[in-house]
Amino acid sequence: MVNRAATALRIGATTLLRSQSYLGAQYRRFRGKLGAPKAITVMAHKLARLVYRLLRWGHEYVDKGLQYYEDQHRQQQLHSLQKKALKLGLLIVELCPGD
Repeated sequence: MVNRAATALRIGATTLLRSQSYLGAQYRRFRGKLGAPKAITVMAHKLARLVYRLLRWGHEYVDKGLQYYEDQHRQQQLHSLQKKALKLGLLIVELCPGD
């Protein structure tokens, strides 16, 4: 038996490919890492949790935007690199754009 809600969430997840939103950026990153089928499943699950919160507690969904996601992802990468560099006894120094 096919679950119609799951099918609808998967269709919604596939439409995120061209979306210029936080969820769209997240889907594209997962798609690059995991491949399309798994990325669709992951995003459908994320959409299900969002819908649940909207219906259960009446929370509003506020899209933080593509730029916010890109900035957060960059900060996570920098933090990870700094931790790896410290383990190797190295120091990472950020250069100012004017230097």
